[in-house]
Amino acid sequence: MQKLNIFSNEQTDKFRNLQLTLSDRWNTFQEIENSDADILVIPSLSIDQGELKKIEGFEHYEERLLFYLIQLQNPCTRLIYITSMPMHPSVIDYYLQLLPGIPFSHARNRLLLLSTYDSSAKPLTQKILERPRLLKQIHQALRVEKSFMVCYNSTELEAELSLKLKVPLFAAAPDSQIWGTKSGSRQIFAESGVPFPDGCQSVWNDADLAQAAAELWERQPTLKRIVVKLNEGISGEGNALLDLRPILNLAPPGSSHEERLTAMSECFKTLRFQAKEENWETFSLKIPELGAIVEAFVEGEVKRSPSVQGLITPNGEVEILSTHDQILGGPDGQVYLGCEFPADETYRLQLQQIGLKVGKNLADKGALERFAVDFIAVDNGDGQWDLQAIEINLRKGGTTHPFMSLKLLTNGRYELSTGLFYTQQGRPKYYMATDNLQKDSYRGLLPNDLMDIIARHRLHFDTGTETGTVFHLMGCLSQFGKLGLTSIGNSPQQAEETYNKVIKVLDKETSSNNNDLSSSSEYAFPMTWDGSSC
Repeated sequence: MQKLNIFSNEQTDKFRNLQLTLSDRWNTFQEIENSDADILVIPSLSIDQGELKKIEGFEHYEERLLFYLIQLQNPCTRLIYITSMPMHPSVIDYYLQLLPGIPFSHARNRLLLLSTYDSSAKPLTQKILERPRLLKQIHQALRVEKSFMVCYNSTELEAELSLKLKVPLFAAAPDSQIWGTKSGSRQIFAESGVPFPDGCQSVWNDADLAQAAAELWERQPTLKRIVVKLNEGISGEGNALLDLRPILNLAPPGSSHEERLTAMSECFKTLRFQAKEENWETFSLKIPELGAIVEAFVEGEVKRSPSVQGLITPNGEVEILSTHDQILGGPDGQVYLGCEFPADETYRLQLQQIGLKVGKNLADKGALERFAVDFIAVDNGDGQWDLQAIEINLRKGGTTHPFMSLKLLTNGRYELSTGLFYTQQGRPKYYMATDNLQKDSYRGLLPNDLMDIIARHRLHFDTGTETGTVFHLMGCLSQFGKLGLTSIGNSPQQAEETYNKVIKVLDKETSSNNNDLSSSSEYAFPMTWDGSSC
């Protein structure tokens, strides 16, 4: 059963009319030195909560938009950041102390942090809408005529909040979100003339899924593997892999359609799921709600997973922001772990060209703000790479925080002709980033402990050399042993060395020997009874 759109046509028209005011505000906001705007940041993960729970530490992913705090380097910009639960003060201090040339107190006075004090498994935006007094407080704090709202992803909840506050949302309207699903992506690729794997559009039950898989197998009888994807899965956690080779005896060459269909239906129970603790029983229950597709698995001895990121401005212009080579993991290399910037020079310009095609198509359909296109790249052995587009993301993904941190900290520029990012001094920059640095030994580290380690070992980003590491997802550390980081260097090698240094230091600091209470430490310092330093 396909999801129903409960946002009325009248509400959609009001929302889009409010968005028309974004153009002038956007032009003003682009004037970095004199930007006078109020930014309302709603980092709500307004996606299927069952899918979200597949990501360890998702409760703290509202921190992934904290790069917006760097916008406070503009002395006239004000920012409101809302979370489900209050963030640790050290996390906020960390970001504000990154600001070049701005006194900490001046930036802090232009930042309003609000919380719903609600840790329940509901999207943050829904929690805000359920609190009229909080809504009033937000509205009163904003200079409405100079405000705009940003979010992680846009749904009817964010559109409703935008209308209630009378603040335009810089994101795609709810009726445009279909183009960010697996099925919608395939339609955009077909319309744009972009290569993509053979497969199907959305199906809404396991019988139709088996039918689509059997038809794909018939079209490509030499196919080795098939990917089954929930239409709204995230970070590859909604994917499953079906190996056709072990089941050839159930439907050998020349088998009838009915025999292939029967074989396919039986073999769904053998799917290899990318998410922990997922199985066919739980997976199949989500198909009527989220929809699913089947797709040919792209084979190749040497494969990569690059991506291109773009921006659709309120003026309808399409800009390419970046390219990345994604770092994937999980049982079959389907789960997003991190990225390297920029993508390999042999195909980064081709990624940009495809990104522009897709972006213009999305812009024509009324989409706004960020979009990303993920690919599978296969080395043909002659120095050429075959690029197959696999999905579009109409949200701020794992590559957003790293790139925006680099851009805002350096005030540099992305050069389309080279696919490189240059600082104001003309020096190219590179980085290696992750949302998923996770080890059991890191559990129990408090944000203050991390700050101590960063300071001692000089791991922090140096605004003078514009190199070093920017940390995020610090709220995940204590409970889940999970951390995000972006290591920036003047070469790919320096970025990787900086990244590896962070891991080496954290491993040493959290080793069993270092955590022995009886051992002495050169960093020990006296404390008063209230916990403050003497």
